[in-house]
Amino acid sequence: MHQPNRTTDDRPARHRRAVILGAGMTGMLAAAALAPHTDEVILVDRDELPPAPAPRKGLPQARHAHLLWSGGARTIESLLPGTHQRWLEAGARRIALPTGLASLSPQGWIRRWPEMQYLIACTRDLLDWVVREQALALPGVTLLRRTEPVTLLGSARHVTGVRVRDTADGTEQVLEAGLVVDATGRGSRAPQWLTDLGLSRVHEEVVDSGLVYATRIFRAPDGTEGFPVVNVQADTRDPVPGQTATLVPIEDRRWLVTLSGTRGGEPTKDPDLFEPFARQVRHPVVADLIAGAEPLTGVTVTRSTVNRRRYYERLATWPAGLTVLGDAVATYNPVYGHGMSVAAHSAAALRTELIRHPLDDPRLARRVQRATGKATDTAWALATGQDIHYPGATGTQPPAAARLLRAYMDRVALTATGRPSVARALISAMTLSTPLTTLATPDMMIAALRGPGRRPLTGPPLTTAELSFQHARRARS
Repeated sequence: MHQPNRTTDDRPARHRRAVILGAGMTGMLAAAALAPHTDEVILVDRDELPPAPAPRKGLPQARHAHLLWSGGARTIESLLPGTHQRWLEAGARRIALPTGLASLSPQGWIRRWPEMQYLIACTRDLLDWVVREQALALPGVTLLRRTEPVTLLGSARHVTGVRVRDTADGTEQVLEAGLVVDATGRGSRAPQWLTDLGLSRVHEEVVDSGLVYATRIFRAPDGTEGFPVVNVQADTRDPVPGQTATLVPIEDRRWLVTLSGTRGGEPTKDPDLFEPFARQVRHPVVADLIAGAEPLTGVTVTRSTVNRRRYYERLATWPAGLTVLGDAVATYNPVYGHGMSVAAHSAAALRTELIRHPLDDPRLARRVQRATGKATDTAWALATGQDIHYPGATGTQPPAAARLLRAYMDRVALTATGRPSVARALISAMTLSTPLTTLATPDMMIAALRGPGRRPLTGPPLTTAELSFQHARRARS
């Protein structure tokens, strides 16, 4: 008897299921990209994820300043409509850039021009919680808590699933899948898993400035509900350790203050040394603002700030059925604030390829990996191009072309302190809203040659009301 050809509905269940390893920001955004194209998306995470905005063991860096740039925020909204509004309803602020920013860049104070881009300011816990709530509400999306991946299943040509283990009782199970997404972050075991399958070792680059982060939360004083983000950046042109101070207004009328220092100039967890460290950076504005402020927490210190990139897209052979996203591909010095936005762009690349290719198309995974590599390029260049120049930094020195690019970028940044058109282009690129190549147009090059055209600001661009508050605080301290 003639047997009809098998239809999509007759395919084995694994072809209609995706498994995502890691239920952080990257994993949840990947779930949003996959949900419309699968019958089932299973997220796997070691943690018992909190039911409200709260710290979790698997994300210790969440306690420090996190700025979600507009390029990432818009992409997240496109993946999970309504997320913007839910962030704001939960207490986050949408802060116009550079209007709501008082920032000392290496080239000088940035003028607070009318809105060009924006950022979302709140704790990382709140950002993640809203995205998690949105993603887990999608049809077919489920979460396996307290579960860890053990090994990939399949071969060098085709990954067919993953073996996972319950961290409480040690029992294991096999999850077959048409696509496995590694979103396990910095601790990803994908390089070892791939060599276990018989693939070549992935090329890896590391740039380590020895950066240390120290963060403390303060009660924001009355009358500061619309206060800007205040930031003092380091200058890699000075042959000294790079030290920064950042004040971010967060939910529940609080200020989150993060200090950082590279090798030889690191902050400590001693609360008595927190304000003095903030006072020794290039300008003491943050120290002046927190002088006498009520601390709500102790000082949290993190040292895992290395820039690390794995070039999966360069492997000669890539297995169907597997893709690696987010921090599992590349991690950056958090001072640049690009990790979440790159994760969002990577998830959007996954969505784009799923529109073009079904889940069981053997070309899908390779195409996603290549698109993820492209989404990583700008953030990687911006972070490592600066960090390698700090005293004691380790890693591969940039080639001559990269040094020329850095000199040009410095000139663009200087010009942006005085020309709004250049500031708009630079801020759009830095927020990952436009490609870095937009800074290399003929008009931009001519503007950079002309320079800023205005005298530099001599102090923080704070309003009269903001200055009055600062002076009052300084007088009380």
